[in-house]
Amino acid sequence: MNRVKNKGLRTFVSVLAGLAVIFFGTSDGRGVTNAILALAVVAALIVWHLTKPSSSSVS
Repeated sequence: MNRVKNKGLRTFVSVLAGLAVIFFGTSDGRGVTNAILALAVVAALIVWHLTKPSSSSVS
């Protein structure tokens, strides 16, 4: 998987993932619940982790 080197883009993608979970989790009209917020935070953290730059250099 390609790693994102720009921290601003990495932050944007993480926040976007969290907002997508909130958007699709509230599509039934019940509003934002604690479970949806927890899932949004988990999704953002997963995206943040998956897009971190690698520490090893590739030859």
